[in-house]
Amino acid sequence: MAATTTTTVLLLVFAAAVTLTSTTPATAADADAGLTTFKLYFHDIVGGTSPTAIRVAQAASSNSSSTFFGAVVAIDDPLTTGPTRAAGTEVGRAQGTYTFADQKTFGLLMVMNFVFTAGEHNGSSLAIMGRNEVLDDVREMAIVGGSGKFRMAKGYVQAHTIDSGATSGETVVQYTVNVKA
Repeated sequence: MAATTTTTVLLLVFAAAVTLTSTTPATAADADAGLTTFKLYFHDIVGGTSPTAIRVAQAASSNSSSTFFGAVVAIDDPLTTGPTRAAGTEVGRAQGTYTFADQKTFGLLMVMNFVFTAGEHNGSSLAIMGRNEVLDDVREMAIVGGSGKFRMAKGYVQAHTIDSGATSGETVVQYTVNVKA
């Protein structure tokens, strides 16, 4: 009887292993199947008469911190098809917050929605969350959901700074969106 029980247990373990293996992509190409990729440009405007990023909270020590640790910024930033607002078409807004969340470097916690108001994704949105270490050349954040054509979305965005805004007051970041819905 013990041999029959052992055989049954082994068969169940083998069947479970086969089931798990069959639902896991075999290659990176399989994992990318159905992935939609496109680029957007994020314009974070902190100065002038119509800023799109405004500090809404901070710790008493935020201004004396070399990394602005504890500051929270609300955003309603234009998303365009080109690296300048004049050269690109506005297709949406990045709405949410970023928090200066690192005491040693410029590490932001980004919590935002890409809300599409024109173009092929009009009426849809993507929910994005993650760490943005702005001094790195390329940063990756998770797509954690969406609405409209992006309902139940998952994926990631890669951010690359085009212009730091040091002289203009407008930071421009190229976002490469990689999404499955």
